[in-house]
Amino acid sequence: MRPRNFKEKPLITISIPVLNEEESLPDLYSRLAALAKKMHSQCDFEFLFSDNNSSDNTWECIETLGASDSRVKGIRFSKDFGFQRSILANFIHASGDAVMQIDADLQDPPEMFQEFFQFWVNGYDVVYGIRASRPESWILSNFRKIGYWVINAMSENSIPRNAGDFRLLDRKVIDTLVKIKTNDPYIRGMISNLGFNQIGISYDRMPRTSGVSKFNYLRLAKLGLSAIYNHSTIPLKLGTYLGATILVTTTIGSAYYLFLRLSQPNLPQGMASLHIIVLFGIGTVSFLLGIIGEYLLRIYIILRSEPVAIVERSLNISSNDLKL
Repeated sequence: MRPRNFKEKPLITISIPVLNEEESLPDLYSRLAALAKKMHSQCDFEFLFSDNNSSDNTWECIETLGASDSRVKGIRFSKDFGFQRSILANFIHASGDAVMQIDADLQDPPEMFQEFFQFWVNGYDVVYGIRASRPESWILSNFRKIGYWVINAMSENSIPRNAGDFRLLDRKVIDTLVKIKTNDPYIRGMISNLGFNQIGISYDRMPRTSGVSKFNYLRLAKLGLSAIYNHSTIPLKLGTYLGATILVTTTIGSAYYLFLRLSQPNLPQGMASLHIIVLFGIGTVSFLLGIIGEYLLRIYIILRSEPVAIVERSLNISSNDLKL
């Protein structure tokens, strides 16, 4: 691993996906501007917002910021395309030599970029934050822990635990990432699978300064399922193992039933066992077809070549530079 040498100051894109974050944007911009001023001798910045069709004044706030600061750029989607696709759309439009992704709620401190930047300069391609602690309920915390354990247990590549979407990526990682065809991305899993030189930095996540979280239990569960279906073939293999187990069990049960019929000719005949076996078989087949259907659906969507997102408006980005 070699340290990076720059002939001129590198450009850093701060990637910020937003959804109804009008209350957080002034404080976020203030801290980002202060960070840029502090590091002006080391790098230049652009602040790239992707608005997931917010229903409040988020886009108007971004336009106001962009009117007085050309570093502020933005894209607004025609509808809510989801958090992960919003991140990917931002990466597609990022111009920086490196891209730092951060949420707008200020739970992840922008000032940590200075540490991220130093690791990047020293040769790391991916620098991500590891949440040592986070202000949330005991139930939600354990729900996440179980989810991370299940995802890691079923994924073919290890995904860092307690690592969210607060990270810095080198340009070559971004270029590789946006070439992957997927309509339901799980970004942290995709980055983990790419390899490259990666390192995690521990930090304490702060409480929200304003607004409410957009991630409830249902969204977290959907994100977890996307991670499993996108980065694991174990559910498909599970079908093979389960089918083989049922076949062996059925063969043993049939042999046992034949033995009873031969040894006890007067054994009363019953329909309950037959119904149970038939219903069990139907349920198992339906379950396995559901798993196969999830994978086929993803293949179908990729072949349909839907855009990651549809840009309705843009700010400080020329029409020639729009890539969605």
